[in-house]
Amino acid sequence: MAAISMLNPKAEVARAAQALAVNMSGAKGLQEVLKTNLGPKGTMKMLVSGAGDIKITKDGNVLLHEMQIQHPTASLIARASTAQDDITGDGTTSTVLLIGEFLKQADLYISEGLHPRVVCEGFDKAKEKVLEVLDTLKVNLTDADRKEILTAVAKTSLGTKVHPAQAEMLTSIVVDAVMAIRAENTPIDLHMVEMMEMQHRSEADTQLVRGLVMDHGGRHPDMPKRLENCYILTMNVSLEYEKTEVNSGFFYKSAEDREKLVVAERKFIEDRVQKIIEFKKKLCDGTDKSFVVINQKGIDPFSLDAFAKEGILGLRRAKRRNMERLSLACGGVAMNSVDDLDESCLGYAGVVYEHVLGENKFTFVEECKNPQSVTILMKGPNKH
Repeated sequence: MAAISMLNPKAEVARAAQALAVNMSGAKGLQEVLKTNLGPKGTMKMLVSGAGDIKITKDGNVLLHEMQIQHPTASLIARASTAQDDITGDGTTSTVLLIGEFLKQADLYISEGLHPRVVCEGFDKAKEKVLEVLDTLKVNLTDADRKEILTAVAKTSLGTKVHPAQAEMLTSIVVDAVMAIRAENTPIDLHMVEMMEMQHRSEADTQLVRGLVMDHGGRHPDMPKRLENCYILTMNVSLEYEKTEVNSGFFYKSAEDREKLVVAERKFIEDRVQKIIEFKKKLCDGTDKSFVVINQKGIDPFSLDAFAKEGILGLRRAKRRNMERLSLACGGVAMNSVDDLDESCLGYAGVVYEHVLGENKFTFVEECKNPQSVTILMKGPNKH
């Protein structure tokens, strides 16, 4: 009995030479789209999504992600290109162009009657030879010329993505950021470089902040907007009254009893706030030092008011990733209780100030002594 093959009734069936032709045309189509992107003189592509969002880019990887590719071979090439981007971070357009060119050459041989299998073996042999040649070309990186070579690599890569004048400026920012977070004998964690966007001024004002920029500010109008020589206390302690987890009821006979109840409820929060204020007084009174509290949990209005009276800048609901970065950028340890506070658990920053932009507030933590986490602050007049 003949084998029964179930096919999608709408599927196109292509066999032998026809299948080869379909694959070749898919690769050539992708190559045609991306070939105008290559190099510093390449053209920008403007992508408009279904929702009307605009992206203007020369980066092959972004283009391939945004394009809806139906052709199976073309999507395979796009995946190869994405893998190249994940490992190296650059060379996506070149990968697509090389694959397209290889298939064009293979097409010539196949049209002359050579079997595709032989062409594939030829590609494998060529790959082994290329790896041998690359081994002889590699250059060992010494500490003296590390920065020079990294700058050259970054400049080459950025030159093909953005305007040459911008590439020049971004190169030094990127290299400095990576050099700052690099630690001996450990892989570089690029998550320690925060990318913060500010829709403000022009892209030429993009800068590297050797510290942290957070996208929220002090929540009390009387809090200081700028502090210098700051001790920074990072903590994960609730400074607001929270409802109990179990449903409970209280019965009271008179208004005095109710007042006592309210005072008792707030007392444990006030004790925590008082401990922080006493700690600040012990360290900062009589010196030019100031004090900043950055809390991952909430700080209620009463606690904020107490901090503001003491000249403490209090930030609440900081993101968890910012808490990790803060201890790397400023030093210190994130505290989970206010009982055993001492100077060794604090970070230090030369200046902490608030920048208000329309309705958005940004808090800058700068001039850290030895930052192992930095922020690239990207500015521009519009989103794209």
